[in-house]
Amino acid sequence: MAETIPPEVQQQVIKYQQLQAQLNQLLAEKSVIEQELREINRALEILKNVADNTEMYRSTGHLLIKISKADAEKELSERKELLELRLKTLSRQEALIRQQLSEVQSKLSQYASTLYKKT
Repeated sequence: MAETIPPEVQQQVIKYQQLQAQLNQLLAEKSVIEQELREINRALEILKNVADNTEMYRSTGHLLIKISKADAEKELSERKELLELRLKTLSRQEALIRQQLSEVQSKLSQYASTLYKKT
C-alpha cells in the first residue's frame, strides 16, 4: 500500500534541500575568505621584517605597480578588516541556516515517525 507524500512534507523536503545547498555554498565562500585571510596575515608578518625603503610592487591585473611599504600595509590591513567583517556575516548566516535545517529536519522526523507508527 503505497501512500503519497503530503504536499506540506514535499515542501519541507524541498526546503531542506535548498537550505543544504545554501549551506554548502556559504561554506565554500567562507573557506575562500579564510584562505585569503591566512595569505594576508602571512604577508603582513613578512612586511614587519622588511625595511621601510625596500622596493615592492603590487600586482594589478597584468601590471606591477610600485608601492611603498606603508601603503602595502595599509591596503592589506584594510582588506583584512573587510574580509573579517564578511567572515563574521557568513558565520551568522551559517548559524541561521543550520538552525533552519535543524527545524526542518525535526519536522521531517516527526512525519517519518507518524508514518512508521501507522504501519
